[in-house]
Amino acid sequence: MGYNTLKSTSEKAEHFIGLVRTPIKPYLPAISRFLIVATFYEDALRILWQWSDQVMYLELARFFPGYTAHIFLGFNAISMLVFATCIILKRQVGPSVAVLATVIIGQAIAYGLLFDLMFFLRNLSVTGGLLLCMSESILRKRTKHTVFASLPQLTENERHKYFQLAGRVLLVLLFIGFIFNGEWNFVRMIVSLVGLAACCMVVVGFRAKWSATFLVSLLCIINMFVNNWWSVNHSNYKRDFLRYDFFQCLSIMGGLLLLVSIGPGGLSYDEKKKEF
Repeated sequence: MGYNTLKSTSEKAEHFIGLVRTPIKPYLPAISRFLIVATFYEDALRILWQWSDQVMYLELARFFPGYTAHIFLGFNAISMLVFATCIILKRQVGPSVAVLATVIIGQAIAYGLLFDLMFFLRNLSVTGGLLLCMSESILRKRTKHTVFASLPQLTENERHKYFQLAGRVLLVLLFIGFIFNGEWNFVRMIVSLVGLAACCMVVVGFRAKWSATFLVSLLCIINMFVNNWWSVNHSNYKRDFLRYDFFQCLSIMGGLLLLVSIGPGGLSYDEKKKEF
């Protein structure tokens, strides 16, 4: 009885989501891609606005020699602006994702954040959104590829499915990090349990569109109340950290919205269920 009630409730929720989504459905992929790369735009503009401070930190705290700090920052800013725009416009999505992933890794190493757990989980989640952009580009385009007889090749359909699976798994890591980071109280415990259940549903692709929409709503509330950088004084160093976290959370919400738009893919419970 409990399972049937849950199933009926989730079906009604999906139907409601479908009705709400219909007016914005044509624009949802573009909105999603913009949100996914929002953190790269914010990061690039922050580098340009705080150029001297960034250079000073890399030279004095991270011991960058000579002009390498200028070269590193310039490469990062230009790469993020150019290739984030390419993803929005759906131009050279594969190379763009590769470059932006390289920027993420490079910044983690340069700023000494490689072993910072929350930084690591947040950026894995952002990478999950980038992989969903890759999956969407494979889904929508029809191109010819040269097949090398000596090398095993994945078909476009297989790559699409694997990118979607990887994207789903990586996207939810931010919320899992949130669960284990911070002080516990009753409200946090309830939110964590419900959110964890939704994360599991996204990973296995069970009612994926409903669970992804729920996580977007939950992350939106958390982002507004936890990462409210606009309420912090300009002179407070925490303002930049909160703004960075805010835009990263926006990017992950964009990834979840893209999942709502293109679906969970072939390697999911929802798709397997259709085969029976």
